[in-house]
Amino acid sequence: MSTVTETTELSCQEFVELVTAYLDGGLTERERSRFEGHLGACGHCAEYLEQIRQTIRVTGTLRAEDLSPEAEAELLEAFRGWRSAP
Repeated sequence: MSTVTETTELSCQEFVELVTAYLDGGLTERERSRFEGHLGACGHCAEYLEQIRQTIRVTGTLRAEDLSPEAEAELLEAFRGWRSAP
């Protein structure tokens, strides 16, 4: 969903692009206000933010030794592909 409403002034795409900065406390007051305005008006983005928060909680408990060699290789390959994508 990439619509912009008069009340939020922030598209869903912009919201997704700002999630990391929001969670890190790196948004300006104006950006945070726009972000939170969109968050209050868009259930899809609210759900997305909660999924990101859950992912952070879960992955924060993983240790390198918890991964099988196969899982580690798959993750490394996925990130190599991501980095080289245009």
